Amino acid sequence: MLAATRASTLSSRVARIVAGQRQGAVSAVRRRGNLSTRSIQSVAQTDRDTITRLLYSLGTKREVERHLRIFSSSSHPSQPAKFAVIKVGGAVLDQLDELALSLSFLYRVGLYPVVLHGAGPQMNDILESEGIVPDYIDGIRVTDAKTLQTARRVFLEQNLKLVGALEKLGTRARPITSGVFTADYLDKDKYGLVGKITRVDKRPLEASIRAGALPILTSLAESPEGQILNVNADIAAGELAKELEPMKIVFLNDKGGMFHGITGEKLDVINLDEEYDQLLKEPWVKYGTKLKLREFKELLDHLPRSSSVAVISAANLQRELFTDSGAGTLIRRGYKLFKHNSIESLGADRLRQVIHDRDPEVLAGLSSVTGVFNDIKKTPYTIYGDEPLDAVAIVTHPEGETPVMTKLLASRSGVLNSVIDNVFNAVKKDHRRLFWTAQADDENRAWHFERAEGSFTRAGKSLFWYGVQDVAEVEKIVKGFDEKGRIERSYLPVGPSAPPHRIGTANGVRPYSTLARRNTPFSRGYATAATSQPTSTEPKRLALIGARGYTGQGLTSLLSGHPFLDLTHVSSRQLAGYPLQSYTKSSVTYSDLSVEDVERMEKDGEVDAWVMALPNGVCKPFVDAVDRGAKERVSGESSVVVDLGADYRFEAGWTYGLPELYGRSAIRTSKRISNPGCYATSSQLLIAPLLKYLNWGAWPTVFGVSGYSGAGTVAGSNDPDGRPTTVPKVTPESLAGGFRPYSLTDHIHEREAGRHLSSLLADPASPMKVAFIPSVAPWFSGIISTLSMPLSEKVSARDIKALYEEKYAGEKLIHIKAGVPGLQDIENKHGWTVGGFQVHSEGDRAVVVGGLDNLLKGAATQCLQNLNLALGYDEYAGIPTE
Repeated sequence: MLAATRASTLSSRVARIVAGQRQGAVSAVRRRGNLSTRSIQSVAQTDRDTITRLLYSLGTKREVERHLRIFSSSSHPSQPAKFAVIKVGGAVLDQLDELALSLSFLYRVGLYPVVLHGAGPQMNDILESEGIVPDYIDGIRVTDAKTLQTARRVFLEQNLKLVGALEKLGTRARPITSGVFTADYLDKDKYGLVGKITRVDKRPLEASIRAGALPILTSLAESPEGQILNVNADIAAGELAKELEPMKIVFLNDKGGMFHGITGEKLDVINLDEEYDQLLKEPWVKYGTKLKLREFKELLDHLPRSSSVAVISAANLQRELFTDSGAGTLIRRGYKLFKHNSIESLGADRLRQVIHDRDPEVLAGLSSVTGVFNDIKKTPYTIYGDEPLDAVAIVTHPEGETPVMTKLLASRSGVLNSVIDNVFNAVKKDHRRLFWTAQADDENRAWHFERAEGSFTRAGKSLFWYGVQDVAEVEKIVKGFDEKGRIERSYLPVGPSAPPHRIGTANGVRPYSTLARRNTPFSRGYATAATSQPTSTEPKRLALIGARGYTGQGLTSLLSGHPFLDLTHVSSRQLAGYPLQSYTKSSVTYSDLSVEDVERMEKDGEVDAWVMALPNGVCKPFVDAVDRGAKERVSGESSVVVDLGADYRFEAGWTYGLPELYGRSAIRTSKRISNPGCYATSSQLLIAPLLKYLNWGAWPTVFGVSGYSGAGTVAGSNDPDGRPTTVPKVTPESLAGGFRPYSLTDHIHEREAGRHLSSLLADPASPMKVAFIPSVAPWFSGIISTLSMPLSEKVSARDIKALYEEKYAGEKLIHIKAGVPGLQDIENKHGWTVGGFQVHSEGDRAVVVGGLDNLLKGAATQCLQNLNLALGYDEYAGIPTE
């Protein structure tokens, strides 16, 4: 009841904010005809920020921001409908205002669900008023011509009502009443004009989202001959989800979830792999409940395990999506949990990969996977987890001692789908008391506090426990841990290590304890945390010159999720005057900035950074304009410039921005940064760890295959609104299912990779060369690069893999796997993946495969890394790193 009240209050506050700010903006426009675009943008940004802050009343700031970041990262310009499919029941349509507020809320934080609605109750009311009794067979509405005519009318009316309610709140929505579902007759003789969906066309939905509008669908389909057919809305939503593979499938009903048939209690979570067979045997699971469970299982069996179903009311939609506790019923496939008492029984390689990819100390370079393994084996231990290792806990429990959970490592899916809770509950069943630690800046910090009975924070780390109530006993246990080396000394003593007026930590986190203070003196503690690089949270402004291509679109989408950096200007001669569609933090309109405009803006300090996303050879006049404007600034300090093209990758005075190889310090102090090429990035990351075995005169060769987006775009025909469009320069059809090698010698990325890798050699004055052969393939984005490198001495494949693990230890955007990376490992991903480490039978030639998304780590993501460093932000701000 409390959750429903808070969510309802939140929706009401959103309504007042949306209405008030829109009215205020309109009034301002009426009063001042010359109101600047920037002022309007600031209103929109304030709107978004305010609504986002309101979410914090439902859950902690960290969990809300984590869910926002995960959902925002689910979409890609090439596949924008990956966030959620929301099915709206007919009964929910009667709560139109509440429904519109909930959907508008998502829209205003930059999330675009695909909405499909039914209209069963409304249809029944009209049919009964006309003297027609609805006829059902096996729960399916028998649909004759008259019933179908009524259905079409009712669907259209309800669709337009919902669209109108959303538009009234300032949320763009597009009615889509046909063209998505193709169907055959389910059984014409038995059910009449009822369809079974055979095909889903997602293009109208993706086009709507790219245009900045929520797609609102009905569950009507057409046969191949053009006959309209009625389709059950739940089934239509399921077929839609199978095609889109969204992270969330939400069924809105008026009850707010699924309920136990005997106790009446709401079912919070259903793990189908664990509970499905047993649930179907329960006497209270029958009729509609059994049918729903079967439908959900059939649906989720077709989807990635990261997908889940939620049954919830419209009023509690925000709480379900943005908090760990949720509010409705979450249905997921899950996995059966396991317990292993040895690393070998689980599989050393599987656990090694989890620790390598998720352990914060390993990622930070403070520990190694081998060191973690050695520490685990010092005492008896149990490993808890689920089959795909979405969540893994390691608990050490020497005989007669208090257990310590030394590791709790969850993937993004493990957190989002609450697998981490299942694993933790399994641990609690076995241990009546437990201690564990977490970083003070852990993004799941709230999760730990909710499950602990006590905590203490010092030196950037927090100690948590349950099952111990007495403060003296806690202190005794912690000292015992220290004596036996089971936790770090930084947690001792349990009380503060300095007078209250001087309490502080190296990284600025305030230490505190949930225990009551005692009057007895404490001994001095020991801090082991290193001072971290301070980062800025100051809002700054960015201008993008040339955002029409794929890279510009990818960057604007990333900037939509950046906590501090705002895109205020975007320039494109062809699109001047049109709204920018891929940026959701505020309303931005394309302009056509001239060289003179750029010089004036730099002189007046209108922006803090420039990104040049221009064709090669075109950038220089704009950079020169920034230089001239900077000389006339009062502060005398220039804005940061990042060039995405190749014009300055060989230029003295420019910093080459590949942080993982050439360091961060130079980028942090630079005002002129050249963004590496996509192929060149992968080639250099592949070759760099092997430079100690470079065979002079027998240069490494890289064979690269890129999706057709890497070839760029050309002007296309205008859309129906007259807006210029772009189309791929190389189309998949032109490749006829194969791939096409090109630029077989002297490709610019060949020279680029050799030039910069030479700086890593013992004698940079003797440059090396790289042989590079590119090809274009019929997939959209993603580069797979295969390195063949002659070696100066014989080395094993295991040694080769160890070189990469050592070189890239702690790099959040570099992932090392044993097998050969495939397209699924790199497409739409923000990092670089390497694997397939092999050595020729004679031991003198290594072959390694690496891959990245050419639009992300090969361009936009890398650009944002460089911007973050140069502007003083955390390097990964706005970049999904999971």
